[in-house]
Amino acid sequence: MTRSIQVVALLLLCAFGALPAAAAEDKPWAIDQVVGKAEAPVTVIEYSSLTCPHCAHFHVDIYPKIKSELIDSGKVKLIFRDFPLDPLAQAAAMVAHCSGPRYFNFINAFFHAQDQWAHAAAPEAAIKTIAKLGGMSPEQVDKCFEDRGLLNEINARKEAGAQKYNIDSTPSFIIGGKLFSGAMTFEEFSKQVAAQSK
Repeated sequence: MTRSIQVVALLLLCAFGALPAAAAEDKPWAIDQVVGKAEAPVTVIEYSSLTCPHCAHFHVDIYPKIKSELIDSGKVKLIFRDFPLDPLAQAAAMVAHCSGPRYFNFINAFFHAQDQWAHAAAPEAAIKTIAKLGGMSPEQVDKCFEDRGLLNEINARKEAGAQKYNIDSTPSFIIGGKLFSGAMTFEEFSKQVAAQSK
């Protein structure tokens, strides 16, 4: 087993965040995924694509500190919304949703192993390899790919984000109703959260 596959396997076994919860602010979607306490004073909405290198950088290098210092401390609630920029990102997002409560484990694994699966000669097979490490069979993945209801919901939410917040790139963050595009540093993210806490 290669080191990258070992890392993915470990990530899928470890908890990445809280289980999904209903979003209090904004228009809630059934497929919204939320990390943090419901009563957190600041809500951040992140729009992200699993094939986006800047999104991967944010989640691998920046997000862990945000989670430990701002989310786990009760200062921030993060609503994570898929904004797939291509069919491959869409397929990976669907698999993450089909994993149920392991959604964030899969998101984390897909970002950490992005170079391996997103640029593979057979990317769908690579997605299935990651899914298998997370406990999903190839048949479950195929069934997930065919879930038109889930596909339509992801696309409808993406379109709503584009219309309401003018999202046209990833990652994009909505903090206090304002749009911030690009992989923010921890300092930038923390500064905007602090501004909303006043």
